[in-house]
Amino acid sequence: MSVQKDQDKFFLSISQGEKKPFDFLRVLYDGCIAGGAAGVVVETALYPIDTIKTRLQVARDGGKIVLKGLYSGLAGNIVGVLPASAIFIGVYEPTKQQLLKSLPENLSAVAHFAAGAIGGIASSVVRVPTEVVKQRMQIGQFKSAPDAVRLIVANEGFKGLFAGYGSFLLRDLPFDAIELCIYEQLRIGYKLAAKRDPNDPENAMLGAVAGAVTGAVTTPLDVVKTRLMVQGSQNHYKGISDCVRTIVKEEGSHALFKVWIFLKIRCNTNHYLYSLTQ
Repeated sequence: MSVQKDQDKFFLSISQGEKKPFDFLRVLYDGCIAGGAAGVVVETALYPIDTIKTRLQVARDGGKIVLKGLYSGLAGNIVGVLPASAIFIGVYEPTKQQLLKSLPENLSAVAHFAAGAIGGIASSVVRVPTEVVKQRMQIGQFKSAPDAVRLIVANEGFKGLFAGYGSFLLRDLPFDAIELCIYEQLRIGYKLAAKRDPNDPENAMLGAVAGAVTGAVTTPLDVVKTRLMVQGSQNHYKGISDCVRTIVKEEGSHALFKVWIFLKIRCNTNHYLYSLTQ
């Protein structure tokens, strides 16, 4: 009974807060500023880990991994990460708040999941070209972001900047939605158990747990996304399903999971740092 009373009080506090006017533009603005700043901080801090992850995902069995130039492409990537992160959080926060107002309290997980997916779709227009350029620079295909954009468009057309878009959505939509849903539900559970809001370090730890779980689950999708994005005009893989079949046939199923620890570390640290910037 005490747990039920705690839940009632918690959701009552939410419903009472909903009586305040909802300032969509203010929430959008705050979300964009926070998201952009967090994106730059996180991307800069974790870029070397991301570069190693990308090179491992692209390398076939027996291939050597070069540990030089771990910050290759960072400057150009920041140019894309800033607006992409701003768009994602700028859309996620007001969408989440609006859905929480519209849905019953027991469907809060649905609100968080849907808001994460919508934010992912909105930001994908910027995130995908940024990811394509970043990953191709990480494996040494280009020397600078402007050259990468120019040569990709010249050789592959504008669609080259959106290579692997389907696999990106297949990975990032569930990734964003699941990660944020887990994080928000952990925060709710913590508040019910501790009878108070989590502080900044506790929020960061909850975020790290959410990131670690999500990163481990989505590793195969991340491998497929990377392979499709960096193949360029070679067309070694014809699509998502062909990429999976080819990797399993030529390298074994373990190749889809061989960098899971790097992705887990990156996701864990990513959400930890992001939570601290909020």
